[in-house]
Amino acid sequence: MEPIIKEIHTNVMEGQVNAVKENVQTAIDAGIPVSVILNEGMISAMAEVGHLFEEGECFVPEMLIAARAMQAGLTILKPHLKNAEVVSAGKVAVGTVKGDLHDIGKNLVAIMLEGAGFEIIDLGTDVPPEKFVQAVRDQGAQIIAMSALLTTTMPSIKNTIDALTAAGLRGQVKVMIGGAPITKTYANQIGADGFAPDASRAVTTARELVSGHSG
Repeated sequence: MEPIIKEIHTNVMEGQVNAVKENVQTAIDAGIPVSVILNEGMISAMAEVGHLFEEGECFVPEMLIAARAMQAGLTILKPHLKNAEVVSAGKVAVGTVKGDLHDIGKNLVAIMLEGAGFEIIDLGTDVPPEKFVQAVRDQGAQIIAMSALLTTTMPSIKNTIDALTAAGLRGQVKVMIGGAPITKTYANQIGADGFAPDASRAVTTARELVSGHSG
């Protein structure tokens, strides 16, 4: 691995925003392929952060700090990504369901997915079913990632799945859900395609759904 790529990897893991920006620019100027900067420098760093999170060795604040650094690097890389034709891992519409205003978990999932190469349509919080439907119909979302942090808003998830069915779109989109009160059993009960207990595993679940394995 090139020393500068190693440095970007470390910068992302340590959440050093300015260092990430400088080193990403340096790597671009040095003619290092954009895909190498993205995959080996940044995506691998976020994957490592996700792994540490799963092992209980880092926590949400550290993940957010690393994610912020990753985003800073992505801002500089983005114009070059289009030219380099880096293939998107898939398009995901992310949102917290109607009636629920919590956004930290949703933001983390969006950042981790973007860090893993997915295109993100961030619908925000308090998202009604029709807005998710629109993201599939008008923007071609392949996955809908919904979160609910309150037991009282859990029915909104089922309402959204029903709305997708009513719109005739259920067959062309995968639905994954998560949030504090959500369980795999509940996901199965309401007909979701996938469940992720945290942001790191949301990436694994999304990859499985895109490749055709349900999780």
